[in-house]
Amino acid sequence: MFVIIGWVVAMGCIFGAYIVHGGNMGVILKALPTEMLAIMGGALGAFVVNNQPKVLKATLGGLGGVFKGSKYTKARYMELLALLYDILQKARKEGLMSIEKDVEDPHSSALFQKYATVGSDHHVVEFVTDYLRMMVSGNLNAHEIESLMDSEIETHHHEAHAPAAAVARLAGALPAFGIVAAVLGVVNTMGSVGQPPAVLGGMIGSALVGTFLGILLAYAVAEPLAGLMEQKVDEGSKELQCIKTTLLASMQGYAPQVAVEFGRKVLYSTERPTFSELEGHVKGKK
Repeated sequence: MFVIIGWVVAMGCIFGAYIVHGGNMGVILKALPTEMLAIMGGALGAFVVNNQPKVLKATLGGLGGVFKGSKYTKARYMELLALLYDILQKARKEGLMSIEKDVEDPHSSALFQKYATVGSDHHVVEFVTDYLRMMVSGNLNAHEIESLMDSEIETHHHEAHAPAAAVARLAGALPAFGIVAAVLGVVNTMGSVGQPPAVLGGMIGSALVGTFLGILLAYAVAEPLAGLMEQKVDEGSKELQCIKTTLLASMQGYAPQVAVEFGRKVLYSTERPTFSELEGHVKGKK
C-alpha cells in the first residue's frame, strides 16, 4: 500500500508541476510508447544478460513481496521466542535427547505445531532444527556452532541480497538507456532538418522525453524498490540472528527464560516485545 501511495505522490507532484508550468502532456503521451519500448526493452534485455536464472526468479518473487506488509512483526517474534523457550525448557527438564524426535520430524512435533506461524516457515524450522541436532549430538562446542551459524547467516544474507542488488544495478542503467533513446530521437530529428520549425520542435521534445523517462524510472521506481527489498532482506537476517543468540545462550548454560531474553535484545526496537509482553506470552502458551 505504501509503495503505491509513494508512487502516486511522486508522479502527481512531478507531472503536476509540469502541467502548472504550462507543459503539454500530449507531447509526453505521444512519445511514451516508443520511448518506453526502447528504454524498458533495452533495460530488460540487459537485466536478463546480467543475472543468472536463479537471481531472475528470486527477483520476481522479491518484487511481489514489496507490495505486501512485513511479516516480521512483534507477534511473530513473540511466537518464535516462545517456541525456542518451550524447546529449551523441555531439553533442560528432560534432557537433550527428549527433543530428538521434535528435531528429526518437526512437522509432526507438538512443539512446532503449537506455533503455526513460525512452525510452518521452512527457513526458520530448518535453521532451528539443524543446530538443535548439533546440540543433541554434542560433538561441537558453542564457539564452533557460533562460527557455523555466522557463516550460514552470511550466506543467507548474500543470497537474499542478490535480487535487491540486481534491481539496484537496473536503476543505475535506466538513465543511460534514456540517453540512448534520446540520441536515437535526435538522430531521427537531424534526418528531418527540412521540416518546419514546429515539426522539428515536436521531434526534439519527443527525443528529450527519453532522457526524462530514463531518469524518472531509475530514481522514482527502480531504486526505491531496490532499497525496500534490501530492508526486507535485513529483517530476515535479523530473525536468524535472534535464533542464533538464543541457542548459543542456552549452550553456555543460561536458563531458557534468560536465553530468550538474549534473543529478544537482538531484535529491532520497533518489533522487539518488552520483557513483560514476552513473559506473558510465554506463560499464556503453556
